[in-house]
Amino acid sequence: MNTSKFESPEQRVARQIGRDSFLEGYGSVIERRIRAADATRLRITEGRMDLAELASGHEYFGLHFQDGRWVLREWAPNAVSIHLKGPFSDWQPDPRYAFVRQGGEGVWQVELPEATLSHGDPYRLEVRWPGGVGDRLPAWTRRVVRDEKSNSFNAEVWRPSSPYTWRHARPARPSGPLLVYEAHVGMAQAEPKVGSYEEFRTDVLPRIRDAGYEAVQIMALAEHPYYASFGYQVSSYFACSSRYGTPEELKALVDEAHGMGLRVFMDLVHSHAVRNEVEGISSQDGSPSLYFHEGPRGEHPAWNSRCFDYAKPQVLHFLLSNCRFWMDEFRMDGFRFDGVTSMLYLDHGLQRAFTGYDDYFGPNLDEDALTYLTLANELIHDIWPDAVTIAEDVSGYPGLALPLSEGGAGFDYRFAMGVADTWIELTKDVPDEEWPIGKLWHELTNRRRDEGTISYAESHDQALVGDQTLIFRLIGAHMYDSMSTQTENLSVERGVALHKMIRLATLGTAGQGYLNFMGNEFGHPEWIDFPREGNQWSYSYARRQWGLAEDENLRFHHLAAFDRDLIAVARAYGIPDGLDEFLLHSDEDSKVLAWLRGGLVFAMNFHPSSSFTDYRIPAAPGTYRTVLDTDRSEYGGFSRQAAEISHHSMPDRIERHFLSLYLPSRTALVLAPVAGTAP
Repeated sequence: MNTSKFESPEQRVARQIGRDSFLEGYGSVIERRIRAADATRLRITEGRMDLAELASGHEYFGLHFQDGRWVLREWAPNAVSIHLKGPFSDWQPDPRYAFVRQGGEGVWQVELPEATLSHGDPYRLEVRWPGGVGDRLPAWTRRVVRDEKSNSFNAEVWRPSSPYTWRHARPARPSGPLLVYEAHVGMAQAEPKVGSYEEFRTDVLPRIRDAGYEAVQIMALAEHPYYASFGYQVSSYFACSSRYGTPEELKALVDEAHGMGLRVFMDLVHSHAVRNEVEGISSQDGSPSLYFHEGPRGEHPAWNSRCFDYAKPQVLHFLLSNCRFWMDEFRMDGFRFDGVTSMLYLDHGLQRAFTGYDDYFGPNLDEDALTYLTLANELIHDIWPDAVTIAEDVSGYPGLALPLSEGGAGFDYRFAMGVADTWIELTKDVPDEEWPIGKLWHELTNRRRDEGTISYAESHDQALVGDQTLIFRLIGAHMYDSMSTQTENLSVERGVALHKMIRLATLGTAGQGYLNFMGNEFGHPEWIDFPREGNQWSYSYARRQWGLAEDENLRFHHLAAFDRDLIAVARAYGIPDGLDEFLLHSDEDSKVLAWLRGGLVFAMNFHPSSSFTDYRIPAAPGTYRTVLDTDRSEYGGFSRQAAEISHHSMPDRIERHFLSLYLPSRTALVLAPVAGTAP
């Protein structure tokens, strides 16, 4: 690629340091890493093509029907021979279906007449290598199915007679906040089973649209052999999971979302790969280091998986092509890159606190992985400038979500993962009356101000079995017998009140975006536990009970109503807006916290029992109206103040202005200035 679109490495370093003066002593390291990405780009493109052209491996490798013949190509430099086998060969190696080695780069190819294969035919490769032989699925296969009888996986010919016709264009990137609904297709249905793309399209997408979110982030799309891995042990990177349906049905899902104005982000797992050898790529040609590091470095000690060698051009080609494939084939609008911390550090960030900048710029950083992430972001935004990339990183690596032109790695956003940890800590270990308001404010707003961030109160991580959702920590077993609106229960009332306040505080202090995991917005009563041996392969906890939120006699309905109005306020006022929030008031005794954001005044009383009348909160001169009140009866509150009341700021003797508010215990207000009322 022509790198003239970027300034020199020195200029990019200066731009990044200009954003963060603490980087002054690390300029040479940052420059080296920028130069490494530039050099790698030049090396893999050979200066003859751009990254988008390079990342078209999916159009060459794998199975394709071209010029009246089937062509299948595989990269397997350690192989001695490869045979295609299936029903057409009685599942035996046959000379008629032998691959031919192409040159010295380890690429093998077989060409077959059209009549050899038909849509839906299963097939595999039989690969021989020095000292061994084994069945393999092609690394670039676009369709993998599980045989119910043998519980084994096969590649499948996918050539439908009527390919999907797209109806809707991708939605443009909105100017407002990023409001993401994290979802899993398989567990999105109410019945105890594996849900489908079709069910998600018809039943769940309308819920997400009606709830007000503008993007859906979908987990577990790439094929993975073990359902309970949540999709994080990928085996076939170019095949959408067949357990939910067909590629055409996934395309229809994405197309329908686009028609609703929803963008679709994919949870992309390029941080590691499943160990499986037949249906995975762990030992594709008999060599365990084909796509991965040799020896212990190729093994992830915590995840029991394989670690990519990002220094290999072929691995970069494979992963970059994978990014483009999902954008080309399924029109994804962006990606959440999973496990970025694990990629960035040689020790995967395990048991590391990341207490200073030396942790980021020392020898522990995998600069090859950083180079890959940089090139992936460049590629994705070159293909679709409105695309969104999000980094799941707990380390706080500086520059991760800065543009490449600023010396960064090019992500649009990073997760503020410490916010969820803070809420867990408070709800799990600290009584309400001891919640440290100053520390809470610090943790809610502790983010890199020069980078885009997304906050969340809880994601799928907090909902997994072995952990607890916030609603369960707050209410416990009472949610099974006391969530009726006709039942009075102090634990439930406490939990419902704090659940709303936690979400409001998280969204109101977020950087540029906010995320919610499906069902958590209405306090789904159960954790997530996928079918596994330990639960007798039950689907009871791998589903979402949407009917709870629809029943007006249950408090889940109240929480859903609040979340819907919370998101509506966020969209109406452009919150979070990326601008700094201004602390107006923080008091440890009263447990009152107030801040200004986007012209809105947020006032929260976390005290478990004390309500305050005429509580003074600093504000700009003018009249304010309530745009959100967590205490409204339709949200499960007590409607202790009139919704239509106007609040007039009043000056003190030195002309400072204050709002005098009624703040009931465990409630919050969001106030907006009334236009034209300032003096």
